[in-house]
Amino acid sequence: MKGLRIAGLALALAVPAVPCVAAESVNLILNWTPTADHSPFYYAKSQGWYEKAGIDLTIEVGKGSGVSSLKVGSGGSPFGIADLATMLVAKSKGADVVALMSIYANTGQTFYWLKSYGVNGPKDFPNHKIGNPPGDASRVMWPAFAKAAGIAPDSVNFVNVGPTAKIAALKSHTVDIISDFYNEHDLKVIEFGADLGYVNWKDIGLNPYGNSLIVNGAYLAKNPKLVEEFVKISQKAYAACVADVAPCLKALLDQASGLDKENQQRQWERIKFLMTDEFTTTKALGWIDAERMKKDYELVQTYLGMEKPFDVNSAFSVKMLDTSIKMDASKVKK
Repeated sequence: MKGLRIAGLALALAVPAVPCVAAESVNLILNWTPTADHSPFYYAKSQGWYEKAGIDLTIEVGKGSGVSSLKVGSGGSPFGIADLATMLVAKSKGADVVALMSIYANTGQTFYWLKSYGVNGPKDFPNHKIGNPPGDASRVMWPAFAKAAGIAPDSVNFVNVGPTAKIAALKSHTVDIISDFYNEHDLKVIEFGADLGYVNWKDIGLNPYGNSLIVNGAYLAKNPKLVEEFVKISQKAYAACVADVAPCLKALLDQASGLDKENQQRQWERIKFLMTDEFTTTKALGWIDAERMKKDYELVQTYLGMEKPFDVNSAFSVKMLDTSIKMDASKVKK
């Protein structure tokens, strides 16, 4: 009898009391190829945080915020990363999308120039050539920038320059000014040194939300608990990477080829600046403010157009965020 009791106890310990539940397959489509700003997702996945929450996460390389907004909006991917202005345009065209967490609380849009070309600020932009790709957000939103800077919208000439050719175009004087994202700032500093001039759109009073975590609306309604878990884990991961980015970049570099570690480290320093505002430091990391969203909606409606207007409050939610997790401003240097 004693032997049977021991065998029975061993069997009881070997068999889980609760049956294992298969993890839910979840896709996250990025806004572009993986870089430092995506490293928290790779870090959280490598640590098994999503898996522990019953989420089997696949991270899909993106091809722009327009593509990710439409794929999430059509239900092709439950989650995605997209520039919020682009997402708002997609929503006006029928995409079922909701923003849950800001990554870039500040706009990454920045203009760069060389002082030796006779440009010292936006007031000197007239009669100069600006290089960027056709359809680039900074070109589309140029009238808003020009108005804020106090210059005529038609006072500059735009030249088609591909994303990877911007620095070369500026260096060869093919153009006088280029647009680029602030997280790539250090590449220009290294190339041009003290001759480099720049202005972030925030500096002239234009600060729409940038890249953010978005979700399909129907998926959110059907899976609120899973979505909340996903948001809070991602939020926790971003906070962990702000505290120490080394393991996060390791997780990124282990999965994404062709990235330079030092460049990604420099990018992350700029990304922390883009993550930081009065709301992410006091409300919650990733917070989206209703008044700012209203202004973003009006800006997009004016310069990009809304096919079918909608209530901007339906385009975002902060209910999933953990308000105990805040952006640590002490870790940020501009």
